Amino acid sequence: MTHPLSRRSALLGAAVVAGLAMCDRPAAASNAATGAAAFDAARERWVSLLAGGSYDAAYTAKTQAVEGSANAVLRKLNPVPGRPSLWPDLPLGNPATGNFNRSYNRMRTLALGWATPGTAMYRNAQVAATAAGALDFLYEHTYHEGLDRQGSNWFWWEIGVPRALTDTCALLYDGLPRDRLDRWLRPLRRWCPDPERRVSHPGVVETGANRAAKAMAVAMRGLLTHDARLLKRARDAVSDLLRPTKGPGDGFYRDGSFIQHDVYPYTGSYGVDYLEHVAKLIAMLAKSPWEITGIENVYDIVDRSFTPFIFDGLMMDCVRGRQISVQGHRDYHSGQKSIEAILTLLEAAPERYAVRWRPLVKGWLTRNQAVPYDTLAPLASIARARALLADPSVPVGPRTTGTYVFADMDRVVHRRPTWAYAISMSSERIGAAEAMNEENLRGWYTGDGMTYLYTGDLTHWNDELWPTIDPYRLPGTTVDTRRRAKLRHGKRRLPPTPWAGGVALDGEYGVAAMKLIADGSSLRARKAWFLLDDAVIALGTGIAASDGRRIETIVENRNTHDAHPPLTKGDGWVHLSGVAGYALLDGVDPKVIRKKRTGRWRDIDTGATTGGDKTSVTRHYTTILIDHGVDPRKGRYAYAVLPDASVAQTAAYRGRIEILANSRAVQALTRDNLFAAVFWRAGTVETADGPLAADGPCTLLIRRDQQRVRLAVSDPSRTAGEVKITLPWPVRSVAESDRGVRKSKRAVKVELGGSRGHARTAVVHV
Repeated sequence: MTHPLSRRSALLGAAVVAGLAMCDRPAAASNAATGAAAFDAARERWVSLLAGGSYDAAYTAKTQAVEGSANAVLRKLNPVPGRPSLWPDLPLGNPATGNFNRSYNRMRTLALGWATPGTAMYRNAQVAATAAGALDFLYEHTYHEGLDRQGSNWFWWEIGVPRALTDTCALLYDGLPRDRLDRWLRPLRRWCPDPERRVSHPGVVETGANRAAKAMAVAMRGLLTHDARLLKRARDAVSDLLRPTKGPGDGFYRDGSFIQHDVYPYTGSYGVDYLEHVAKLIAMLAKSPWEITGIENVYDIVDRSFTPFIFDGLMMDCVRGRQISVQGHRDYHSGQKSIEAILTLLEAAPERYAVRWRPLVKGWLTRNQAVPYDTLAPLASIARARALLADPSVPVGPRTTGTYVFADMDRVVHRRPTWAYAISMSSERIGAAEAMNEENLRGWYTGDGMTYLYTGDLTHWNDELWPTIDPYRLPGTTVDTRRRAKLRHGKRRLPPTPWAGGVALDGEYGVAAMKLIADGSSLRARKAWFLLDDAVIALGTGIAASDGRRIETIVENRNTHDAHPPLTKGDGWVHLSGVAGYALLDGVDPKVIRKKRTGRWRDIDTGATTGGDKTSVTRHYTTILIDHGVDPRKGRYAYAVLPDASVAQTAAYRGRIEILANSRAVQALTRDNLFAAVFWRAGTVETADGPLAADGPCTLLIRRDQQRVRLAVSDPSRTAGEVKITLPWPVRSVAESDRGVRKSKRAVKVELGGSRGHARTAVVHV
């Protein structure tokens, strides 16, 4: 099939066409024939992951989308050496614009159209020749071994372009002249020679997603040039990544936390990139001389680090960092990439993992009809997803349930069968919000106790929320209402307090707490959340400020899209139809604001390669807040969030629990046989059965079942060596326990020194 090329595109590649037939790509002299076959087999596996292995009429829509994008790139191609540019909207004179990185991304799009079976340009010789001429142009004008960065983003030179370039060359491999291929890849010897080393910043050792991305580029260059040394280098670099880190700093932790840029939770952004690259490297190098071994930890990472944060195929925003502000990267994009990686790993995963993952993924794919997987994923992944959906032996898995405390990144996730609730905290260990490359300019409060409620509305967080929500009124936060300047590039704010963390019990209940020390304000507060089977109870105390400004606690700020849904109010409660009930538990009436808000993605992201557009978008919001007045001295709050509750359940909820304390020393409540408490320091709280006490800081959960008591304890402050817990009942013995839990007369002593905020659990007889 002949593709209609424009005259200028044809001329660009004319010099290349004549040599295509003579290119025979002999293997390097040092490689035996079997070695050359191994290189080619691994490269072809990679291409099949990108473009699919064969054409199927069922994929017509996706194929047409791939072809449409590639045609758009080809149609607008207009090389101007003097300018220089390949496309009029991407002048290449100034590397600081990032246009050279964008240009290589467009080349990848063109190459994908050429390599995808079923497109009109599939393996078209003139298209390949045009692409070769364009790659020559980019090498000569924007990216060769003799150029310098001139202050532009190091990432483009060492990761962005190498990844796009190696993908492009792999996809077009059978249509490219070998001598030019070597030339185009030559700059990688300078800019991406080693996955573990950052060329632009000597001394920096690459970690996490950056190392995984570089390993992919190095491995692909090895396959394309038949260089086994590069493949061994990439394999070894990835193998080091598979081991959990003990911290501090970047990497995956044993509790499932993932940190990038030293102090920021990034499971849903850099973590996804890591998983994607590692999964594809494992698949690409499987059964080759460079096969990656010792990959058991990758499977554990899926369970520990990703499953808790994926809600019906959406990646929770609480772990996406500054990417929440990027218009082209929504929660469903991160979710799709996670699913794609898991589907890739399923090809060879041990059955004990696969038997869990197949129903899990099938459930995500089945429930999320708001953004169908087929519209986002590459063809090969769509084929795997459709096979899974069509397999009658695999059930549709339910939503994940459980309570997860990620002590090493100050995040807590509470998941019930129909809803989920996440909490973002910060401390002297974990940054409050990252702003880099002019992204996330208004993310001031996203790490100050922001809460994320997930319900059956799978579009709440991705439907233009971040450019339209009031950034001064994020759910869960207590804020000084002052106006703020945009966050500065690279500025780190680590609140000067160790207090952030929590504890979980039985995968059904949880407690989270943080000490708020506001940025640039005298505002202080102690905030706690009690995570129950049907509700989240939020208690605040010690709310004080002295700057002459009003202080607010935001109970909710809900994006209801293009209309205000029904709202019912009563004495101290509010019910928002289709979302939740909100009950004030201390007699305070909430303030409710309903309004339309308009914003632009450009307002929150002006990055060189990610910047949003200037189109105004409008959404309706219902805001529920507690007004603490100007300069409160001893402010407090107590409210319940009741997802899926009816109006009647909301109105009656105040009597369902008993708040035992909400003071600067102790915040505690009880319901039925459950006791939950935050001891900010040594203290005692009276219960119906007697005093409950702790002689040091901790979060505590206790559940009594006749003569057996299950308890979980942690120290979010990381200051206590040992805490003595005096229960309301005499302790007869410790039946089961983690290390460091023992009976002490009528109490239980728990060693917490060195626990890094992680829980200790026990079962005691009373």
